[in-house]
Amino acid sequence: MKNIFKNRIIQSTLGLFLLLVLGCQRDLNELEQAEFSKNPEVFIDDFSGGLNYAAFGGSAPKAFQVDTQVKYAGTKSMRFEVPDFGSPEGAYAGGSFFTSVGRDLSDYNALTFWVKATQSANIDIIGFGNDLGENKYQVSISALSVNTNWKKVYIPIPDASKLTAEKGMLFYSEGPENNKGYTFWIDEVKFEKVPGIAQGTAGILNGETKTVTSFVGVNQNIDGLISTFSLPNGINQVVNLTPYYFNFSSSNASVATVNNLGNVSTVSGGSAVITATLGGKPASGSLTINSQGNFLAAPTPTLPANKVISVFSDAYTNVPVDYYNGYWAPYQTTQSADFTVNGNNVLNYYNFNFVGIQSAANPINASTTSHFHADIYLPNALAVGANFKVNIVDFGADGAFGGNDDTNHVTTITAPTLQGQNWVSINIPFSAMTGLASRNKIGQIVFEGTNVPAFYADNIYFYNDGSIIPSTPTAAAPAPSHPASGVLSVFSDAYTNASGTDFNPNWGQNTVVSQLPIAGNNTLKYAGLNYQGTQFASPLNVSSYGFVHLDYYTANSSTLNFYLISPGPVEKSYTLSVPSGIGTNNNGWKSIDIPLSAFSPVALNNLIQFKVDGNGDIFFDNIYFHN
Repeated sequence: MKNIFKNRIIQSTLGLFLLLVLGCQRDLNELEQAEFSKNPEVFIDDFSGGLNYAAFGGSAPKAFQVDTQVKYAGTKSMRFEVPDFGSPEGAYAGGSFFTSVGRDLSDYNALTFWVKATQSANIDIIGFGNDLGENKYQVSISALSVNTNWKKVYIPIPDASKLTAEKGMLFYSEGPENNKGYTFWIDEVKFEKVPGIAQGTAGILNGETKTVTSFVGVNQNIDGLISTFSLPNGINQVVNLTPYYFNFSSSNASVATVNNLGNVSTVSGGSAVITATLGGKPASGSLTINSQGNFLAAPTPTLPANKVISVFSDAYTNVPVDYYNGYWAPYQTTQSADFTVNGNNVLNYYNFNFVGIQSAANPINASTTSHFHADIYLPNALAVGANFKVNIVDFGADGAFGGNDDTNHVTTITAPTLQGQNWVSINIPFSAMTGLASRNKIGQIVFEGTNVPAFYADNIYFYNDGSIIPSTPTAAAPAPSHPASGVLSVFSDAYTNASGTDFNPNWGQNTVVSQLPIAGNNTLKYAGLNYQGTQFASPLNVSSYGFVHLDYYTANSSTLNFYLISPGPVEKSYTLSVPSGIGTNNNGWKSIDIPLSAFSPVALNNLIQFKVDGNGDIFFDNIYFHN
């Protein structure tokens, strides 16, 4: 949980709450005249000349105070009060001490200070170079261990020649320890030329040799920028750096270029190796780009946004998730190397055995959707025996992982559906996920595989194919558009209906028939349909018409047939597609015009009855003949 404080500080300082504390020892105008002072002092017994303080956005604005009671030396120290988790004062303690005019720190090799705390703790991040602007030469150490004893801390300067006009003197960010706040003190803060500090190796990508598959248009950043120093106290200290300390280069700029910020752009097919130097010395670690040329994007989703709950797709607004790779130790081997190509974000999983997308903080209510969808691409040829599994996990009524109410269902995809080197669109209906007891608190989507070393993923979402609609329509059936002069109506508020029609003759059916208003429009309802008849007061001659029109609505029918009947009886059925929300529809209403020729050999000049059979609850409106 403490990582959120570490990440928060390194991001932009544009959102800072600027609680400024001005230096009190020297006049700022006086300092501006002595441009690029070599003054090494930051805080000895008070603010050094021209020093200011700003609390970071979201932090406790009064976390920092000057203390006259606890100090390492002299009369004053810097006190930092870390708030409890959930404190209304702020989520963490964090801020920057900076000068309005830069200082020339090129004669020094470290920022040093003394620190102690009310308890043993690890300060998330502390360093220098945060000037509330570009933070160009920011340097920091992570997880600084402190306890109740004073100890001296050294933060080495990787390349002092760059710090000729530095404004960022000290910054920090620390969150609660085990949800509890505490206090720490810092004193005697200054830049020094410390004997015995020796620079070891610098590194990019944390010193690792990394190889990635890429495509034209993919952009990625070189991260894990570090340098190691041996300190006078015997510690080998790793510091985190910004790209400005490094010089980056590409072995093949026709394939991949890299700029001074470590942004790598793939420009053509082929291979290139990205390396760096710090202070003229090679840095360990490298990034090998194996570009496959132009990227074949996943199919563009076409479903309307109101039918989709998106987990990962640039086509829709995504719901919040905890992560797209949980790195579930100790058994997971899957790593991530996500990329963006031509503005499209793609998940990239390699060393794949299984990987989880989790939404525990905000479980997904997919009860109004019918399917799970994902597009996957296997960059390697499909191996013999390969399979790909999708495991949907619902956290149950308590909405939390574990307990006795979690349910899940695993769907296994194999060849020929599963293919190598081609996008495969996976669509799994919830009706086939028999292991899921519910789907209104989905907390995990887990992908598993056999003989699938890597895959890309895009367009991960739940969607409604139209089969999930309210059991009762919320809107009236579409208003008919046929002129009354060409219509013979049986049931519709839009026309004059044939008189005397019995909509519920006793044929021994189980169906319960009623008429009810839907949005002010009279509607016919068949509840619990098995079969149901409609008896005309006298035979209808519809031989001069070409079609019979129906508007129908059903959320739960799986089979539905409509019949015309003439004496004999002679009857012929026409199958209606259900549920009505699938395919073209209007608020779940499906409108159909059936050619009367489809009912041959029924005598169209002597119709005596309609009949409907099937199942479910059905709503009808606007039943009429027309040309």
